[in-house]
Amino acid sequence: MCMLADPSVKYKSYTPLKLVDRQWPSKVHDKVPIWLSTDLRDGNQALATPMTVEQKTIFFDQLLKCGFKEIEISYPAASDTDFGFTRGLIEDGKIPDDVWIQVLTPAREDLIRRTFEAVAGAKHVIIHMYNATCPMFREVVFKNSKEETLALAVKHTKLVAQLADDYFEKYGMRIKYEYSPETFSQTEPDFAVEICEAVKTAWGKAGLGEERMIFNLPATVEIAPPNHYADQIEYFCRHISEREKIVVSLHPHNDRGTAIAAAELACTAGADRVEGCIFGNGERTGNVDIANLALNLYTQGIHPKLDFSDIQACIDIVNHCNDLPVHPRHPYAGELVFTAFSGSHQDAIKKGFEAQAKRHEEARAKGEPLFWDMPYLPIDPLDIGCNYEAVIRVNSQSGKGGIAYLVKTHLGLDMPRKMQIAFYKVIQDISDKEAREMTVDDITTAFHTTYHLGGTKYDGRLVLRSFKISGEHFADAIDQAPYEEGEAPDQRRHFDGSISVDGILRAIHGNGNGPLSAILDALKTHLDIDLTIREYVEHTIGGGKNAKAASYVEVIEAACDPGQRQEGWWGVGLDTDIAGAGLRAVLSAVNNAIGDRKLLDNQILQN
Repeated sequence: MCMLADPSVKYKSYTPLKLVDRQWPSKVHDKVPIWLSTDLRDGNQALATPMTVEQKTIFFDQLLKCGFKEIEISYPAASDTDFGFTRGLIEDGKIPDDVWIQVLTPAREDLIRRTFEAVAGAKHVIIHMYNATCPMFREVVFKNSKEETLALAVKHTKLVAQLADDYFEKYGMRIKYEYSPETFSQTEPDFAVEICEAVKTAWGKAGLGEERMIFNLPATVEIAPPNHYADQIEYFCRHISEREKIVVSLHPHNDRGTAIAAAELACTAGADRVEGCIFGNGERTGNVDIANLALNLYTQGIHPKLDFSDIQACIDIVNHCNDLPVHPRHPYAGELVFTAFSGSHQDAIKKGFEAQAKRHEEARAKGEPLFWDMPYLPIDPLDIGCNYEAVIRVNSQSGKGGIAYLVKTHLGLDMPRKMQIAFYKVIQDISDKEAREMTVDDITTAFHTTYHLGGTKYDGRLVLRSFKISGEHFADAIDQAPYEEGEAPDQRRHFDGSISVDGILRAIHGNGNGPLSAILDALKTHLDIDLTIREYVEHTIGGGKNAKAASYVEVIEAACDPGQRQEGWWGVGLDTDIAGAGLRAVLSAVNNAIGDRKLLDNQILQN
């Protein structure tokens, strides 16, 4: 069966809420909600193979490390495993004094009593009771009227209140009450308020501060856009009485893929609390992702009061305990979320890092904040325990900027723009030929190989072994003109050096206006290699005693017409001496220019 040409004959649109003076659209989400992790309950019940007690304990410990102060640990009346896990946490003293555990129960007397037995002796407990309230569940699943549905909630709330008093007297337990009108987002808004008012009255203990009761308003199934959920929350907050005695809690599911937006908009509509799972595990398409919500706040300069400094540890726990992978594109946590393959993106990131380094240096000098402002990266990966290794990855779609960034990051070499283009072609050829992503090792190895840099295994046909640069005054009359005191006269440079030519050590000599033109003269004289320099760039790597000079040289055929478009060859040289770096860069470029052509033995002086 294919998709219908007219889906309106099968599906009804949601009914918008008439809230003409809604306030939430003009508000900003800048308040940190109370967070509750339901990974161990709602997340667990959605697994093909529920977690063992050992796995739940490991997960619980990780939630504590992240800073959760409210954790829904189980549905203890549902299974002996959940009951035993709950008892184990309490009896083994694993629950910190400032953490509230939450347990779920339906509105059934036997299950409520069993739930209280599970938490006996715990210091801080939230009893979470629910019953479904929407027309579909009332009329089809349970065949109850509105009145019967309300009476069910009231009756069992009174039981919870009585047991809370009993357990306080017997164990000194502090107990909060949370009520969920399940399927809230599909329930008539006025009936949702009506049943919650009745429940609040039946509870009879709602107060201020820590005495507030919790109304959890779930989008059990996400059936409308996130703005509709925000309207429903604002309507509820406006119409529930004694709002100051109520914690309005959210429990969005992700059936339409908008749970994050629904939660954020609902917070602007007045919600105080969010229930969800780390990375969004849960029934069907999952619960709202609390890590995502928390880090969204963090990137707006608001600390979420949860700590994801080591997000990989959370990923490892989820993988181990839930046997579910985190998608590579998952916000903040996926292995590719900080990665750019596109050439234009890579170029923007490279320029962004360079500009930010300068901006931070200026701000640091003024004592100003070092604001993060980068293309394509809304958060600094370092803040969540990641690094910049995977920010730029290279495939056949990548550009010169990304490749240049990796070379600069891993080799410290800041290639001139024209050299970036030349090396980009090298990498593209390899990537196209091998039809795969290029790793950092692939790129740095290709750089070493192409420019004969990094040790003897990368040597080209011509290798500089030793050299001496000496100067001589010009003999021409013009060079006898007087010059200012302290100013050096013009000098020519003489190059004497030993180079390896195809493995044979030879002595060569040449003259020029500087060391580079002198070695080129020597190569022309002795090996009939006639090249000239078109571009030269240099910079320093490191500082102090460990500083090195990096030189980049592009050479072209000397005999070509200056107006003719000419092919060039690039080379790189590193040395503690700037002249040595330049000479090595020239030979690197010359090696690329000569390829495997035969060299003539013009005036070779063999040692």
